[in-house]
Amino acid sequence: MTGESGSGRSRLLTGFLMLCDPDFREQLLLDRLDPSTVPPELPAPAAANARGLTADQFLWALADHYELETERSEDVYPALAALGEPVPLVVLDADEAGPVRSADEPPKLVRQVLMPLAALDSVRLVVELPRPLAGEMASGLPAGTVQIMDLDDPQWADPEVLLRHADAALSTQFGAPELPFTVDPGIRRALAAAIAHQAGTNALVVQLTVQSVLTAPERFDPTDRERLPTSVASVVDWHAQRLGADPGTLRMLLTPLALAESDGIPVDLWTRLVSAVAGRDMTQAVTSGMLLVGPFVTPVEDPDAASGQRTLLRLAHPAIGEAVRAALPQAHAAQAQIAMALLEAVPDQDWSKADPYIRDHIAGHALGAGLLPQLLTDPGLFVYASPVPLRAAVEAVPSDSLGAPARTYLRTAALLTRNEMSPLGRAALLETAFVEDGLHEYAAAVHRLGFDLPWQTLWSLPVIDISEVTVAELPTAEGGRYPVAVLVVSADTPGAHPVEGPEDSTDVRQRGLLVHDLLRPHVLAAADPAQIVRPTEEERSTASLGLSRGADYVRVWDRTTGDAVATLISDVPVTDTDLSPGGILLVATERGAKALRIPEQTAAIAS
Repeated sequence: MTGESGSGRSRLLTGFLMLCDPDFREQLLLDRLDPSTVPPELPAPAAANARGLTADQFLWALADHYELETERSEDVYPALAALGEPVPLVVLDADEAGPVRSADEPPKLVRQVLMPLAALDSVRLVVELPRPLAGEMASGLPAGTVQIMDLDDPQWADPEVLLRHADAALSTQFGAPELPFTVDPGIRRALAAAIAHQAGTNALVVQLTVQSVLTAPERFDPTDRERLPTSVASVVDWHAQRLGADPGTLRMLLTPLALAESDGIPVDLWTRLVSAVAGRDMTQAVTSGMLLVGPFVTPVEDPDAASGQRTLLRLAHPAIGEAVRAALPQAHAAQAQIAMALLEAVPDQDWSKADPYIRDHIAGHALGAGLLPQLLTDPGLFVYASPVPLRAAVEAVPSDSLGAPARTYLRTAALLTRNEMSPLGRAALLETAFVEDGLHEYAAAVHRLGFDLPWQTLWSLPVIDISEVTVAELPTAEGGRYPVAVLVVSADTPGAHPVEGPEDSTDVRQRGLLVHDLLRPHVLAAADPAQIVRPTEEERSTASLGLSRGADYVRVWDRTTGDAVATLISDVPVTDTDLSPGGILLVATERGAKALRIPEQTAAIAS
């Protein structure tokens, strides 16, 4: 299903799904409808909305719907094929896929998910797409397996329904005010016919034209029908001219909304962003411009507001944004102005105090401006920004353009998004990831953010092929003992002491012991393995903290209360762990080994 934006393809599919729904069908007089438009009484197809989802998220949502027991994305397709029955699926809003506008997610969804789905013999797929993507999808599938319904094609266009749409929208029966051209059926019908004729096949042009007329009816001449709009862009200019305003001013007011991320821009940020794009104070224009923007803007309540009500402004239809963006002489410059204005609006450059829209979506605007790599140097942003849109924005940047902290974030982002962590949990994982990557100044910056982190990463050693780790002690010259970490590694590891394995071992690899300072980043190459003293079972059992682990996580818990005090999740498999009686956690993964100091009292991380 395709057509120009605003042609009604989403509405048509939504209506189809409603007719497929048994409960909704009972409310309709089906015998009054054209039988060719009524779906048969069969099980309703699954409906999946792609709005805001990445290609991977959409695929896993599909897997969850069909309760597929798969662990890898590539296994979803054979699992669907193995269901052994037709899989009917309707996909809505594929053109609005992705959490970040500039990341260009819709083509990825088509190429990586929808085309492989359509190639399955068992899948019956209906999807609405912009014309270029519809053509690409059809050309990539076998001939005869795809039918394109283009709502702008005369075969599928319905001029009569646009006339009825305009007539109903102008009718007092449906809320229009009493005016000469709304009360008189003949005048109203003639005006509706003129509006529909000028709109061609675009239902949105009909809708916006009527809304413009009813917004300022005193400035409308119903006999001047030749100048009625023919496109979404022309509605914008026509509405401004009717109200005696400069069309450029209206477009300026709409520009931040056309470039907005997610569900819209908070009302209290709109004026700031309009002024930033205009390069001058637009407060008066915004204050007096609500009638001007009225037909094109919809206020909505923020569904993610932490407390109380919060109003967002968004465009009434994505096609309005397309029209405004198409007229921008330099979209990246407007995005840069918006990104800088958002950055300046962060109180004291403290991301914990930033407006949620700024915190979560400044990266999307910076990406559109080509400035994102310069922004990705602040651990506070990494910690406080919602990881889903931030990750999508960072992944859209060429890897060779990213600095070291951004690469660390990108490596960790999968854990942050998969586990829906709080800022505290994100801070903890990023702190240890920075140490792993040798970015100690960034790890220190995370500690300065004010969190009571569940650990401090003392060191990280990038040694592969670690099979076992143990906390231990070495005697000192003064008669005391010094804590060390003992790692079983390959014998050729620099600084390792060769050891003999058990006689019955089938492991033919030569192993060695690497002794490392437990508290500091220092290999003790001169240490004598024969002097290593390991904790006794009594020392371990009487320690205040206990340890448990899984394939990719380690959990430290309070033996007295049974509560978890720290949960470390790893992006690579955990090989071995140990915990000193003093609360030093030693972890080996496929990437290497690291030591984390666990405070006696700390909050649990939700994982």
